[in-house]
Amino acid sequence: MAVPARHTSKQKKRSRRGHIKLTVPAMHYDATTGEYRLSHRVSPKGYYKGRQVVNKNSESDNK
Repeated sequence: MAVPARHTSKQKKRSRRGHIKLTVPAMHYDATTGEYRLSHRVSPKGYYKGRQVVNKNSESDNK
């Protein structure tokens, strides 16, 4: 059975809603490309951990 809203205190209501928020993605500076990228993901230029893992030329040839 639901409890009327007037019986829920402000503190209880606000503490419950404290987890409803936006999170900032973990962005890190990539020294190889000089850009920011998401953690544990390949950069837009194809670099991961300082070495190139995806070659854009070979990717377009496969299509």
